[in-house]
Amino acid sequence: MNRQAQSAVLFLLGAALLHAGLTDLYLRYVKAGLRPLVLAAGVVLIVTALATAWYEWRAKAGEQDHAHREPRVSWLLVLPLFALILVAPPALGSYSAMRTGTALQQSYGYMKLPASGPLRLGLADYAGRAVYEHGRGLAGRQITITGFVALDHSGTPYLVRMALNCCAADAQPVKVGLTGQVPPVLKPDGWLQVTGTYTAKRTKDTVNGRPIPYLEITEAKPVPTPHDPYDETWNN
Repeated sequence: MNRQAQSAVLFLLGAALLHAGLTDLYLRYVKAGLRPLVLAAGVVLIVTALATAWYEWRAKAGEQDHAHREPRVSWLLVLPLFALILVAPPALGSYSAMRTGTALQQSYGYMKLPASGPLRLGLADYAGRAVYEHGRGLAGRQITITGFVALDHSGTPYLVRMALNCCAADAQPVKVGLTGQVPPVLKPDGWLQVTGTYTAKRTKDTVNGRPIPYLEITEAKPVPTPHDPYDETWNN
């Protein structure tokens, strides 16, 4: 591709990054904290594209370059750009979750819970407290968590959030088993808000042997997919 085509591609890529960074689209690729870097990368690419186009215009004005015909197949490089702009990839879901071992890790410390009343916890927060604190502060409390549904090969239901270190490429699942008044029909990848109580029941993940805690459900209802489907709290 000549310099004019290169600058056009750079400009489109920069515009795509700005579009992703100014909307929630970037959350399908990287964690929320990287938004400033996505926007900065878009600005740098656009400035580079404009500088490249200006340099090429100056060179042609001075008749310093000779025209060359580039193979048209090189324009296929633009197709991934249009895919980035026009097609928002779905967040990783149950297919990935049930083929990857739970990534539950022990936190360096858990925030103090209210002394009484219902609790609304992140899924990874509940899982960590249930496993590594043996439910301390959870017993007898009404607990609400949210995640998407995943079913193993035997049909056992789990509530899952994909935990993020940096980007979607390194996302790993944190799983909570569901017991009690589990809805009779569960759709994989559907998002649920479940309310229940702590139970000491747990199992081992069949993929990596790590512990999976359970929640005794008393109520469950479908909810929309959150604007940020990934969970970044587990590695904080």
